[in-house]
Amino acid sequence: MTTPAVDRSYATDTQLLARVLVPYKEHCKYLKSAEVTAGPEHTSVRCEFAIPQSCYIDDTGHLNSAEVNIAYNQMMYYLVAKSVQEGLLTGFENWTLDDFWRHQLPDILIARFAGTFRRPVDPRSFSGEMTFLSVTRRAGGGKPFLHAETSYRYWDADGGRCDGEATLAFVNVR
Repeated sequence: MTTPAVDRSYATDTQLLARVLVPYKEHCKYLKSAEVTAGPEHTSVRCEFAIPQSCYIDDTGHLNSAEVNIAYNQMMYYLVAKSVQEGLLTGFENWTLDDFWRHQLPDILIARFAGTFRRPVDPRSFSGEMTFLSVTRRAGGGKPFLHAETSYRYWDADGGRCDGEATLAFVNVR
């Protein structure tokens, strides 16, 4: 993974964040801020979220697995978009933001998603972090794709905690 020799941080780009969230219905835009950090060992994003009301179920009082996945998607999309914009991740060196917008929904797949809830997380106000652990170029059925291993975690002010791993496939890439 290509990353800078020293850690660099990128504060929330509100215009980029708004564009990343365009595909989501208004009441499903959970991601409020996202700070990207890139260094020799990692590329990650630290986020703030708020889910005032679940988009599909009566109030459970805690973050549930469907919302964990939606929040993951939003922080992952932002991290990839910011990485493309700043040239932070191996495998995306030739991508432009126009490439990202074209690939965002049809070509970025979650191949595996696992999570563990340690303590209930308050969905009204919580934090999250996602890290790209590796990005490799592979060929499946003769078509190249990017394979990415990631980790994520969520927490709240009262000690709520959830963490997990996800494997991504970026298909139809050049």
